[in-house]
Amino acid sequence: MAKYLLLKHYRGAPAPVNNVPMDQWTPEEVTAHIQYMQDFAARLEGTGEFVDGQAVSMDGMWVRSDGEGRPPVTDGPFAETKDLIAGWMVIDVETQERAVELAGELSAAPGAGGKPIHEWLELRPFLHAPPTITE
Repeated sequence: MAKYLLLKHYRGAPAPVNNVPMDQWTPEEVTAHIQYMQDFAARLEGTGEFVDGQAVSMDGMWVRSDGEGRPPVTDGPFAETKDLIAGWMVIDVETQERAVELAGELSAAPGAGGKPIHEWLELRPFLHAPPTITE
């Protein structure tokens, strides 16, 4: 089994087919989208392929150390042009092909008008071990 991270973006990814921002959806469309995501996760829980997933707020900031004894430095909230992650899901599957299959299915969550979004999802495998450096 290999773990993969599926990332949903508020913006920054290529435009989806059904490119209507969520803040322009009806309450029923938002509910249907969230229900699709919950049903998808529940089905994967049943197959043992679901690890975890969460939606995240558009609010956020960059944080870094400014040296010992000094408070952390922050930059944010994010400017309008920064890529924002809307949420993530971790899956644990047998093959990369299965990960791609599931990402494609998740991409078809309903959006405006109840039609599939066909949004781009970022699919990233977890590292199994630290990279080996050779000279």
